[in-house]
Amino acid sequence: MILKLINSVLILIAVCMGVKQGYAMFSGKPEMLEMFGKWNFSKTAVMINGGTTILAAVLILFPKTFVWGNFLMAAGILMIICLQLVSKDLKGASIEIPFLLLNLVILYFQHPLNKA
Repeated sequence: MILKLINSVLILIAVCMGVKQGYAMFSGKPEMLEMFGKWNFSKTAVMINGGTTILAAVLILFPKTFVWGNFLMAAGILMIICLQLVSKDLKGASIEIPFLLLNLVILYFQHPLNKA
């Protein structure tokens, strides 16, 4: 029971962060455009990435789409880590690692409302 409660809190944290970052990308915040601009992402590509991040965050909430949402979210985070490493920004890549691990921990504990 305590594990389900902890996992529920972790899921809410991941969803809130995903919606916040996704909205920042989708609305074209200058910081996001600057970060993705160094990897030659257009404004449209950043907006698509933001929409995908928001979609992934919403999918995490439902037991039937929980795995797909976590997969999309982890894939987006892994993409950012890889792009940071390609640009030799070890600090930027290391900042993203806890967020990737958060998704993996949530996946390991599974959805709290899952019947299995």
